[in-house]
Amino acid sequence: MGFDLRDQTTGRRSLAVLAFAIIQTGWLPISILGVVLVGFRQLYTSKKLGVSQTAVEIINGRWAMDAFGLREDSSSKKLAHNIPNNSVMGLWLALFPLWAVRKLFNVQLIYPKIGAPEQTSLTNLVPSRTVLFDNLIRKNAQHCSQLVILGAGLDTRAYGDLKEQDLDIFELDESVNQNHKIRSLSVSGIDSKHVVFLDVNFADNHWIESLIESKYSPKKKTIFLWEGVTLYLSEQAIVQTLSALKNNAAKGSVVLTDLYSLRLLNLTKHKALNWSLKLTNEQTNFGLDFSTSPLDELKRFAKSQALQVGDYQFLGGANKKGPFAVIAELKVE
Repeated sequence: MGFDLRDQTTGRRSLAVLAFAIIQTGWLPISILGVVLVGFRQLYTSKKLGVSQTAVEIINGRWAMDAFGLREDSSSKKLAHNIPNNSVMGLWLALFPLWAVRKLFNVQLIYPKIGAPEQTSLTNLVPSRTVLFDNLIRKNAQHCSQLVILGAGLDTRAYGDLKEQDLDIFELDESVNQNHKIRSLSVSGIDSKHVVFLDVNFADNHWIESLIESKYSPKKKTIFLWEGVTLYLSEQAIVQTLSALKNNAAKGSVVLTDLYSLRLLNLTKHKALNWSLKLTNEQTNFGLDFSTSPLDELKRFAKSQALQVGDYQFLGGANKKGPFAVIAELKVE
């Protein structure tokens, strides 16, 4: 009589859960200290510097994926150590029990966790969407010669595998965020000479001129990466940005973006989260109604912007209230 692999997997997971409960019970005060350290640096140091605190969540998600062996990202690891509004020590203190279980049992528990997109939780939004964007970028890099990262924040894709590809890379963001990142890249010893940094204010309708006046060519097929940004913009700003991209991009170019549901938008309005966003002058503004026919809603939005829906993946679609986000490839035809 043989062993059922599913029983072995279930048994290993049960042992992992038990081990985590034991370790976490003893470690809890230290985990709380770690959360406090990370939260203080992310919120109050970001406020003092006048930079985005939500960008720290992204770099920490990438750091955690690397530390837990889910996605190699040496640049995120280096940068996480060298931005003043972050605490890697705090991350280790907070996540050690989960890391230990991952190493002992090779089981993903709670965070960071990558699974079926329809089962994605808000806790694992960053890991899930990171992998989906990676796949879309990899696919489109085969036929595009430029990569433009809008609202780049602390994104590190330009300093990994993409650095070795034949792509002209541009990072666009507000000047305070750009200066913060460039200093941190230098301190981290990360080479950024291949990247064109442009200071832009997306609220200004003329921001596209800064891109056009650089070495960017509207005649070349381009990947526009717009990750983790639309939720914080007004609908008018989103429409204007997409219009500017569409009117200054070659056919065959793509906008890779994430669009969020009204359900998630409403969740961000809860007092505690809304307070943390307001601390650094950030707020959520835009969402789509994914409650009934999410694909129809995505297609409606794309059509309203004269773009074509390519590949897409909804996150959290197993929830009876509908998915909370979609990672979408919008094509310039």
